Amino acid sequence: MDTLREFFKIGNGPSSSHTIGPERAARRYREKHPEATRFRVELYGSLALTGKGHLTDYIIRETLKPAETEILFMPEYTHPFHPNGMKFMTVDEKGETGDPRLVFSIGGGTILEEGETRRNAKKIYPFNTFSEIKKWCEDGNKEYWEFVTEYEGEEIFAFLKEIWGAMRNAVRSGVEKTGILPGSIRLRRRANSFYKKVKSMKSQTSLLGRIFTYTLAVSEENGSGGKVVTAPTCGAAGVIPGLLYAMAEDYELTEREILRGLAVAGLVGNVIKENATISGAEGGCQAEVGSACAMASAMACFLLGGTLDQIEYAAEMGLEHLLGLTCDPVGGYVQIPCIERNAVAAARAFDSAIYCLFTDGKHTVSFDEVVHTMGETGKDLKSEYRETSLGGLAKLHHAAEC
Repeated sequence: MDTLREFFKIGNGPSSSHTIGPERAARRYREKHPEATRFRVELYGSLALTGKGHLTDYIIRETLKPAETEILFMPEYTHPFHPNGMKFMTVDEKGETGDPRLVFSIGGGTILEEGETRRNAKKIYPFNTFSEIKKWCEDGNKEYWEFVTEYEGEEIFAFLKEIWGAMRNAVRSGVEKTGILPGSIRLRRRANSFYKKVKSMKSQTSLLGRIFTYTLAVSEENGSGGKVVTAPTCGAAGVIPGLLYAMAEDYELTEREILRGLAVAGLVGNVIKENATISGAEGGCQAEVGSACAMASAMACFLLGGTLDQIEYAAEMGLEHLLGLTCDPVGGYVQIPCIERNAVAAARAFDSAIYCLFTDGKHTVSFDEVVHTMGETGKDLKSEYRETSLGGLAKLHHAAEC
């Protein structure tokens, strides 16, 4: 598995696959051709179908400036390697193209050029499955965050501190804002009004209200193109910071506990990324919000004192009950149903953690089995339900508008 430095990324929303990934690909291509004055970029599959709503064309043009860039949307073609494909080319004075580079945005802002494999040089962990990791911890009487430390080094916590800072800033920024999110849907922000209401609520209701509030704050920041952390993606960026910010307040968590919790969450997400997918275009929303729910469930269970078995159970439960979740963004924007879905998943993650703490941690289906099932389910989903805006809620809403 890759380092957590490759898993958690700070960047502007609304989509890690459609915004952060293409931005990184464009920057890399620009560095190879600093002298070029014109570029042509072809967007395929999901990048073409929902690219405008996800600001894909905007971020590519901005990154390749001052060169002039022609964007060609080609939704009719989907590359067999991954639905999020794009080809960069230079254009000379005669209009002829050169140095074509095919790049894939495979989820969470990670990009691969044609010929590269998903298991790349950044692999630093010796194990790829959660069962192997749990056995390592059991044999050495260690915790999951100690496994991360063993292979990432103590310096990983300086990185996670930066990640927590970005998450915290997204919560605080989102809570303060009001008004309408960008796009034709004209969706009104809710985090600020939720925050005002939660102040008058009592204990348990207050905690749930704050989980909703802080998750909405980050998701609305993402939907407006604000700076968030891929956790594991921009589309699911609100789940972990929303839950963690609320728990930090309610349980008076120390910074050390928070960073260890993020290490546990990242480890869970890394296993999913390695063995299935975190890309909505490849696996539907189960790969994004489902994965975030699993990560947040394990994190919350750890922070509440869960055992190795209970934490693994929480991760399994967080993903298991979101299997088959479709990705059908209305209008191609990461707003409906994405923003509400983040808030509901954050609350579900907390409930999953509490449920597992009532058990001895023993359960029938392993986390690895659920991850495998999620990957297979993603392949079985029709393309209309994998970030294309051609089916589900997106299709129904479009038909209603017409």
